[in-house]
Amino acid sequence: MVKTEPIIAVKDVRESAHFYQQLLACKSEHGGSTFEILTSNGQVVLCLHQWGEHEHPTMLAPTENNGNGLILFFRVDALQTIFENAQAMQAAIEKEIHYNPNSLQNQFTLRDLDGYYLIISE
Repeated sequence: MVKTEPIIAVKDVRESAHFYQQLLACKSEHGGSTFEILTSNGQVVLCLHQWGEHEHPTMLAPTENNGNGLILFFRVDALQTIFENAQAMQAAIEKEIHYNPNSLQNQFTLRDLDGYYLIISE
């Protein structure tokens, strides 16, 4: 089995953790101001890393192109609920729920607090 546990660099770990917890109803497993692990049903969904901490070469300094070449793609069971969460949070929704003929699924797109592009799909 191969699993991925994506780590993204963010300006404020606590704020970003709160954003994702509100949006996806995921849970904090680590806590702190420099690193966070977010889980759902015991599985890692996303890790958040403070820019400039721990000397990782791709996370030393933010640029104007945060996430260029990266899409965070989440498959979820409750698409409508998560869309409503995003609306309630006044998240930066780029495209409302729509059918994607490539994935054959309904999905919506938004940006997180650091400008990362998210696709939430059923």
